[in-house]
Amino acid sequence: MVARHETKRRDDVSDSQTLVLGGGCFWCTEAVYKEVRGVLDVESGYSNGQAQQPSYEDVCTGTTGCNEVVRLVYDPSQVSTRELLEIFFVIHDPTTLNRQGNDVGTQYRSGIYVTTQEQRATAQALIEELTAENAFGRPVVTEVLPLQNYWPAEDYHQDFFERNPYQGYCMAVAAPKVAKFRKTFARLAR
Repeated sequence: MVARHETKRRDDVSDSQTLVLGGGCFWCTEAVYKEVRGVLDVESGYSNGQAQQPSYEDVCTGTTGCNEVVRLVYDPSQVSTRELLEIFFVIHDPTTLNRQGNDVGTQYRSGIYVTTQEQRATAQALIEELTAENAFGRPVVTEVLPLQNYWPAEDYHQDFFERNPYQGYCMAVAAPKVAKFRKTFARLAR
C-alpha cells in the first residue's frame, strides 16, 4: 500500500478530483477507501460546520456543526464518482439521521460534500435511484452539499485502522466494513 505522505504529492495530478464523504466514524470510512483502486489520497477530517480548525474534542461536543469526513482525491479514469458513491452507500447506513450504529450526534451524519456540479448530479441521481428502488426500506437522509470549511483531523486519526488493526473499535466496526467492501467491490480493490 502506498504511504500517505507519498500520495500527498499526487494531489496535483491535473485530472484528479476531490470528493468528501461523511459516513460515521472517519476511521471506518478511511479504512475502506484506502483499499480502492484509483483513490490517490484519503485524509480524515472535519467539514461543513461553523468551527474553524476544530479539534476532535470540539467536534465530539456536537456544537460545531462539523461532520467527521474523509477527503478523497481520486483519478476518475480509474474509479468513477458513481463507483465511489456506490461503495459509500454499501458501507454505511444512509437512513439514520445523525447516527451510525452506536455513534450518535451531528458529527456522524450521512453526507456527500461535492467539489463539482457533476459530482452533485451523480450523487442526486444515485439517491433518486436508491429511493425509487426502496433499496434500504427507509428514506435516504444523506445530505448533498458543496464542500465547505474542511479541516484535516489530527495526525493520530490519520491511517488509524492501518496502524491499529487490533484496537477494539477497529476490529468490531472498521474491519467488517473493509471485508464487506472487498467482497462486494472486488473489481475495485487495489
